[in-house]
Amino acid sequence: MTLTLLADIGGTNTRVALARAGRLLPETIRRYPNDHHPALEPILSAYLAEEGAEPVTGACVAAAGPVREGVAVMTNLDWRITPEGVARTTGAAQVAVLNDLQAQGHALGALGPEALQPILPGTPALPGASALVIGIGTGFNAAPVHETAGGRFVAASECGHVTLPVRCDEDIRLMRFLQADHGFASVEDALSGRGIAAIHAFLRAETGHGAPRDAASILTAVAMGDALSQATLRIFVRLLAGVTGDLALTHLPFGGIFLCGGVARAVAPHLARAGFAAALRDKGRFSDFLAAFPVTVIADDYAALAGCASYLQARRG
Repeated sequence: MTLTLLADIGGTNTRVALARAGRLLPETIRRYPNDHHPALEPILSAYLAEEGAEPVTGACVAAAGPVREGVAVMTNLDWRITPEGVARTTGAAQVAVLNDLQAQGHALGALGPEALQPILPGTPALPGASALVIGIGTGFNAAPVHETAGGRFVAASECGHVTLPVRCDEDIRLMRFLQADHGFASVEDALSGRGIAAIHAFLRAETGHGAPRDAASILTAVAMGDALSQATLRIFVRLLAGVTGDLALTHLPFGGIFLCGGVARAVAPHLARAGFAAALRDKGRFSDFLAAFPVTVIADDYAALAGCASYLQARRG
């Protein structure tokens, strides 16, 4: 059976693995720090040499950045990924380059129940209903998932770089705080790992209290009862829920909303207490309508690799 090579390039690490007949082989997964390598191709070469695998017939790369005409330019990394470069390095005859959220969308249906953490129930949907994947990690992005007569279609976007929505005085002050650093306040500036740290810095500036923290230490401090960290989490969850609700009304994902990425997994235990459900459904006369969409966290850090495998297999017929 055919062997294919898979790669998922995040903002910090690149995960590489093999798949056989469209199924990810978990024992082949390796992780490489991006800052130790000048480009993707040396990582793929090192991986193939380490694995000593038989020749691969296909390769699929998921990249955290926009893909245009098959070429990916990383958003938070100075790399450019081309099908030609991947083909030269791997010897694969079939090569695909996807946005990382597209890969997550193609993973839906290929993940076991242990990889899915339900957050909110919804109304049962008909088979083939559209879904929505939202990634919160080093950055923020989302992709709608549609089942069509020609197969699954996952639309790419860069919606993490749209304007951060504001609804109250606190939001306006946060927006101005973020603008002071970036000149523009995007969704990703608040809803990402660095966004958690930025919200914490905003509250420190407002209150005159607290010391600088990164996202991981803020979430640890939440569990320890630190008031500033808890306030940071509440703002983050409120903004996340609001943006999620906006995207749900845009795409009508009756098949479910799926949150993925390291930050999504880290905040999942706090969503209920921080008021995620109420903020998600705070849409005026459409509040009850939003209860139709179930929300789930993808707990599998390697889901994008499974999505790459599924994508290649589907295109082989």
